[in-house]
Amino acid sequence: MTVLVIDGQGGGLGKQIVAELRQRCDQAEVIAVGTNAMATAAMLKAGATQAATGENAVVVCSRKADIIVGPIGIVIADALLGEITPTMATAVGQSRAKRVLIPVNHCDNLVVGVAEQPTGKLVQAAADQILRLMD
Repeated sequence: MTVLVIDGQGGGLGKQIVAELRQRCDQAEVIAVGTNAMATAAMLKAGATQAATGENAVVVCSRKADIIVGPIGIVIADALLGEITPTMATAVGQSRAKRVLIPVNHCDNLVVGVAEQPTGKLVQAAADQILRLMD
């Protein structure tokens, strides 16, 4: 099963997701795609199987993934301070993969009806959902 982790900015959330998946499900192929080199490097350092950077990497890897995980902004054009291009958001949204989106209230995108939680709890909940999808 291929899990695609997408993140931008400093890659902190993606790094936490990759580390959690590596700890709890070592057999998964975890591909990390950063919108910039710093995010990619952070996820690779956390244990991603493979990593790439940029718009085309998001497009290509979204076609091959079974599960896509990242902040909710990965499906919103111009999110993450403009790092998510319309092409990236479309590729993630049109992928056949299951999407596990973490509700992060940043960059003018606010998710209502979801209780504020520490990032660590959100990452654990995302990993729980990914493991359920893998079964």
